[in-house]
Amino acid sequence: MRTRRPQTLVKQFFRPFCLVLLCGSLAGSQAPKKDTPAGVDDPNTFRVNVRLVNVFASVTDAHGAPVGNLNKDDFKVLEDGVPQTISVFDRESELPLSIVMAVDTSESTRRDVKLETLSAKKFVRSIVLRPVDRLSVFQITENVDQLSGFTSDLKSIERAIDRLQAGAGTSVFDTIYLAADSLIDRQGRKVLVLITDGGDTTSKTDYQNALRRAEQAEAIIYSIIVVPVAADAGRNLGGEHALIQMSKDTGGKYYYADSIGALDDAFRQISEELRSQYLIAYYPNRRVSDSAFRRIQIEVAKKDGSGEAFHARHRAGYYTAPAR
Repeated sequence: MRTRRPQTLVKQFFRPFCLVLLCGSLAGSQAPKKDTPAGVDDPNTFRVNVRLVNVFASVTDAHGAPVGNLNKDDFKVLEDGVPQTISVFDRESELPLSIVMAVDTSESTRRDVKLETLSAKKFVRSIVLRPVDRLSVFQITENVDQLSGFTSDLKSIERAIDRLQAGAGTSVFDTIYLAADSLIDRQGRKVLVLITDGGDTTSKTDYQNALRRAEQAEAIIYSIIVVPVAADAGRNLGGEHALIQMSKDTGGKYYYADSIGALDDAFRQISEELRSQYLIAYYPNRRVSDSAFRRIQIEVAKKDGSGEAFHARHRAGYYTAPAR
């Protein structure tokens, strides 16, 4: 199906939001409210909206290998530099996993489409989708096409991958925006896997809007950058750097792939990482600024046997205003 442009979706997805009193942060799940009798307005009561901030962290050792045996006490969380108390901690979270796999089939990647298709199918098989997990396939050309809805049915996903067709332009930022929109109301972990050379030639939205929407959706971006040629003169380095920064800001990772082996390896590493993440959640205990964006920092106190520090990757922060 053909997905509409961001300008249309901004209006479609607008959600009115009204609170009598706002308390704490505006990221995560809204606290339950008590039902009140119809027509009764008690002046001595007020509503409190307290939001739990969910952060999915991937921890690696000095060699880049996933570390999956840490405990709650091994982590320290700060928001805008202020220490926070971890309220929820889980390893290899059982939360549902929603994945958008977006494949660039534009003219610049035409020679790699067949390889991308084969490798994408291997990834779908390796991720071993559980009944609660879902995956959707997007195609990136001058248009943004969602070739399958969110499903755990392997045959449906593979049929969607087989429908990938070459196009002329490349709308990477539009794809990120629209993929984030498709993820924004889904529960659990949300992941966007991009397979592209990074060149954007036809998007209607820009880098900042695409990144903000991904951050609002709490989507983790993994970028697999397909290298068309080795020489810098034939590559879109600006587009590559944009994908690298988006991956970092959302807690994901980027990979370069110039062969089917490199594609397979990137997909394998993503699959392994998604099965070894930590869920760390907290209620912000102090408001330190009026900024619309709150920065999150997660530190790992524990080190490996040789004294090397572990590294935690996670989203850079969250917006205090509700997504519209």
